[in-house]
Amino acid sequence: MIPHPDVFFLPAAGGEQRLCLFHAPEGAPQSKVLYLHPFAEEMNKSRRMAALACRALANAGHAVLQIDLRGCGDSSADFSDASWTDWQADVRLAMNELDARVPEAPLWLWGLRAGGLLTASDWGRPVNHLFWQPMLSGKLALQQFLRLKLASEMAGGASKGLMEQMKTELAAGRAVEVAGYRLGSALASGLEAAQLTPTGSPGRVEWLELSTREEAALTPVSEQSIQRWRDAGWIVRAQIVQGVGFWATSEIELAPALIAKTVKALS
Repeated sequence: MIPHPDVFFLPAAGGEQRLCLFHAPEGAPQSKVLYLHPFAEEMNKSRRMAALACRALANAGHAVLQIDLRGCGDSSADFSDASWTDWQADVRLAMNELDARVPEAPLWLWGLRAGGLLTASDWGRPVNHLFWQPMLSGKLALQQFLRLKLASEMAGGASKGLMEQMKTELAAGRAVEVAGYRLGSALASGLEAAQLTPTGSPGRVEWLELSTREEAALTPVSEQSIQRWRDAGWIVRAQIVQGVGFWATSEIELAPALIAKTVKALS
């Protein structure tokens, strides 16, 4: 039985710290996995699923590290203070911590939703990717997030012109309030520019999407993105898994089949 994770604060630049959870397997790890959470409230809705998946992977022999990015969860700073480059620096910080704890093992970067966009960079080293319902475009991710404010204002008839107003505020370097989160311009611009495109030395990609339909297929947009990864030399295996989109449900939901498929994919 895998023990409780090691919960600790990882020192970061400027005297800050990042909350981390390390799930150690019994024996020599088959791989080391870094989990990168989704954006804003999707992170909180996904915590239970992420925790269960981390434990399942550790039970299957994988070392897993979770990190709360700058301004998120119990890490230092406010959400409005964070930038995309801050989050990229956190990824490097977490990779270094994993290297120190697990020197000899292949590295997987596991991104859920917008977390996948964060993994798709050239890290100057071999990595594999585990994508859970990846967002293909940061521009689309930002628009979807800003639409949350539109939806909340629509009932009062105050949504007209609001999207352009928010974009103008962000372009001017000012933060905007959306669904209880104060989004800064540096994070918004970095997210908007992000793309789920292959970079660095080719490795493996496990691409898992959820659907509540029994005979669902990948969307043409996903298929096109996967083909770009394959054309760049990556070995990509894509699967549709039965389950609900837990990151967006009103109540905390689980997708057990996704965890089982993930363990099988990495093992």
